[in-house]
Amino acid sequence: MNFSSKILEESVTALSSLPGIGRKSALRLALHLIQDNSKKAMKISAALTRLSTDICKCKTCCNISDSDICNICSNTIRKSNVICVVETARDVMAIEDTNQFNGRYHVLGGVISPLDGIGPADLSIDLLLNRIKNESTNELIMAISPTIEGETTIYYISKLMKDMDIKVSVIARGVAFGGDLEYADELTLGRSIVSRIPYNVQS
Repeated sequence: MNFSSKILEESVTALSSLPGIGRKSALRLALHLIQDNSKKAMKISAALTRLSTDICKCKTCCNISDSDICNICSNTIRKSNVICVVETARDVMAIEDTNQFNGRYHVLGGVISPLDGIGPADLSIDLLLNRIKNESTNELIMAISPTIEGETTIYYISKLMKDMDIKVSVIARGVAFGGDLEYADELTLGRSIVSRIPYNVQS
């Protein structure tokens, strides 16, 4: 691409660094913002700046939050004795969209994947254990994508729970093995939460 403006070129480069946006799409977006008269570019810029300066992780569950404690953890109406363990904040949003779960969450920040150099210490598993010890938790729902890495993570955490008086369940396999949780439709995901099954750790 030949650019008549260095600023436009830098904008296209920045936009195309986002996942799913190629340089042609980035150019189309940049030209739209140039031609727009509603100061949309300034609004977008301000919102994106706040993503890096104001947003944080909940100190309790590691979900994305605007404050130290997210609005889910601080909601006294939600069940405090059931924790749904997920990989990412996107999974929390997917489950919330089903309106089938009224407990609380714990975001691991990924799954155990030795090939990618991700071990238990790289996830928020220790924080999860502290929550279980300090809160009246009686059930963990493992809502983790059914992949080899996901199954490894479920097995590892379940082994840690083996001597605790806590029910460990996994979401029903309406979610296809090898698929990402965030791409499951709301009905399937909702039914998987409701129809969760006990997870038994083999000795």
